[in-house]
Amino acid sequence: MAVPKKKTSKAKSRSRRASAWRVGAPARGTCPRCGAVKRPHRACGNCGWYHGRQAIDVD
Repeated sequence: MAVPKKKTSKAKSRSRRASAWRVGAPARGTCPRCGAVKRPHRACGNCGWYHGRQAIDVD
């Protein structure tokens, strides 16, 4: 059975484990009414529409 020659440092093992915790960019979509970029399943911050109706009042 293979045996490591040297001990793995704390920094090396922790950085290897930390790679699984990386956060990706959030999902983006476009508003069908005004075409602004928005997060999915949320009211548009530009026009206030969500799911075919006026959800919030935007001035």
